[in-house]
Amino acid sequence: MLFRRRRPEGFFDRMRTALWPRRSFARSFQYFIKRVLRLTASPHAIAAGVAAGVFASWTPLLGFHFVLAFALAYVLAGNMVAAAIGTAFGNPISFPFIWALTLKFGNQLIGVSNGAHHKQINLEALLRHLDISQLWDPVLKPMLIGSIPPALFSGIAFYVVTYWAVGVFQTRRKSRLAARAKARLQEMAAARAERAADRTRRA
Repeated sequence: MLFRRRRPEGFFDRMRTALWPRRSFARSFQYFIKRVLRLTASPHAIAAGVAAGVFASWTPLLGFHFVLAFALAYVLAGNMVAAAIGTAFGNPISFPFIWALTLKFGNQLIGVSNGAHHKQINLEALLRHLDISQLWDPVLKPMLIGSIPPALFSGIAFYVVTYWAVGVFQTRRKSRLAARAKARLQEMAAARAERAADRTRRA
């Protein structure tokens, strides 16, 4: 295969690239925008897909963001590719802010002051037996509850912005394609007229 790596990437190399891209985050962000704008779907489908991905990124359900985004996109008649791209809202830069905000907001909604919980976490059991249930009350439950308001707000905001941007992009692209088709037809008509005039001169 052309341009194949001489040495295939290992697991740690792929993980490093997933957590910190070789390109800058700004270039990666521009790449995602172009991917969204160039999707072949209606503005609603693309916007709903992106909104579903953004909504899923707010939840603490790591490893299930794609599943949740696809489910929401299906309900909203959104584009699945756009939903996958929308999950990029959750990344190594944004996750610390997302987790801190949702935990604090969730504790306020539940009524826990300063995040104080009576239940203590047994780190030995958590690490040795992977007893994730210990994290439910002090961490996962408030994060899940606290994620709903900002997820709804940001999802709606991304839907509106994406719907508008995709609509403008598709309108301009149709205008450019129509102009190119018109210019091509004019060139063909001019060529036919020139050939007809040439035949007339020869006759």
